[in-house]
Amino acid sequence: MIVIGVDVHKQSVTAVAVDEAGRMLDERTVPAGSDDLVGWAAKLDVERLWAIEDCRLLTPWLERQLLGLGEELVRVSPKLTVPERRAARTRGKSDPIDALAVARAALREPDLPRPQPGEQVHREIKLLVDHRDDLVDERRRTQQRLRWHLHELDPTLVVPLRRLDRASHLERVGRWLARREQDVQVRIARELVGRCRSLSRTIDELNQELQERAAAVAPALLELPGCGAVTAAKLLAEIGPISRFKTDAQLARHSGVAPLQASSGRVQRHRLDRGGNRQLNAALYRIAITQSRYHPAARAYLERKQAEGKTRRRSDPLPQTTPRPHRLQHPKSEPRLDIGASVSV
Repeated sequence: MIVIGVDVHKQSVTAVAVDEAGRMLDERTVPAGSDDLVGWAAKLDVERLWAIEDCRLLTPWLERQLLGLGEELVRVSPKLTVPERRAARTRGKSDPIDALAVARAALREPDLPRPQPGEQVHREIKLLVDHRDDLVDERRRTQQRLRWHLHELDPTLVVPLRRLDRASHLERVGRWLARREQDVQVRIARELVGRCRSLSRTIDELNQELQERAAAVAPALLELPGCGAVTAAKLLAEIGPISRFKTDAQLARHSGVAPLQASSGRVQRHRLDRGGNRQLNAALYRIAITQSRYHPAARAYLERKQAEGKTRRRSDPLPQTTPRPHRLQHPKSEPRLDIGASVSV
């Protein structure tokens, strides 16, 4: 069997074939979108495995092409190729070097992710979630620009926080601008008001669509306390098909919620994992914070753990430290007796 590592770019695709020992057999570079790679690989060996660097914006067309032809493929995370590039005899960086590192990383790692059934459904949810996040950021920037224009037009005008995304308040601001002299700044402010209205309508429509899709794919998520439609869609988008995780521990490690060992000697403790999928981590954090405030079962759980000696920032009980004995004062630091002042003449 051979392993074919693939490095994909917008304009070109570079493939390097290696044997089971990691020795390079051949390489090939073709234009992006070409179907010449399969014919080239068939001349090398009938039994082959394609290892594609996991760049989701560049590789979907190649994955569809290979899966349509019945080829076996795995996805290699870019961070897994770093040790292979460091250990390689060939120094520098090029597309063949990167493809060779991808192939050798696939030989080293036995349980790499493969395309799963139903990925297209989760892919569409992720596209909608990312598009909604972009629109929310654009609306926030538009609201900030509008606030500065309103302040410059009238410093006494009070615009409450988190009100410019509401249609009633935008209508009020629009009427106030319509009564003023229609100079350049007022015209720009009115255009920003219209842009905020349009963005809010689009975001509301996306929220409704995400709720419908989340209810169709995983209705149990919407029944979870603290998990709304947007958070449920974010979980589905970042996790993908749940079948790609064999255990809940793998999912916890992937999301960065599993504590890491930070022990040394007699000190046994854990610390937070700052790695993992941070978007997924943030979604789980929102659910946990909401439950800790409003869900009785979660509040009872936290109170029970705090009674055991744990804190909200530590999963381990605080260590019982013994007070240190007072340090003996050095003779040279003892206060000196002023004999002359104590003797009366």
